[in-house]
Amino acid sequence: MSGSQIRFYSPSFVISYNYRHIIPGEIIREIGDRIINLHISYLPWNRGADPNFWSFMDDTPKGVTIHRVSSGLDQGSILVQKELFFDEHVETFQTTYDTLNKEISILFQDNWERIKEQSIVPKEQIGEGSCHKKQELVQLLGGKALDLQETIYHHRMRGVLKR
Repeated sequence: MSGSQIRFYSPSFVISYNYRHIIPGEIIREIGDRIINLHISYLPWNRGADPNFWSFMDDTPKGVTIHRVSSGLDQGSILVQKELFFDEHVETFQTTYDTLNKEISILFQDNWERIKEQSIVPKEQIGEGSCHKKQELVQLLGGKALDLQETIYHHRMRGVLKR
């Protein structure tokens, strides 16, 4: 969608969820702080691709974040977020991914009215955090598939994840 199309449709908000493309600067400039992204990481940690995997690989905080979109990848100001904790002996990448998606949906539903009213005071992301590109996971796994049903603990013991 181009800037002229955005002007034509004049949306009140744009909500991005599981969108794997960078929103063009022209659209960000046109809509401003009314583009909201739902991200399944606890920002500033694990910006970019495969945040669930990298939160375990890098042993960083896990959670979900709703933030404004800016020109930097997942670097916009935070509206709301929730930190989550998982038992690696029980959880798999599939169960943690499912939980993160459920929690971001609940967080959005619980806060939509306040987001729409723009009554939430956004907070800037603090700290360097981390960012990963899709190709990083592909290279790390060397073309092998990640077993989504195996517990995270077993992945760690087999050396797939750092200790």
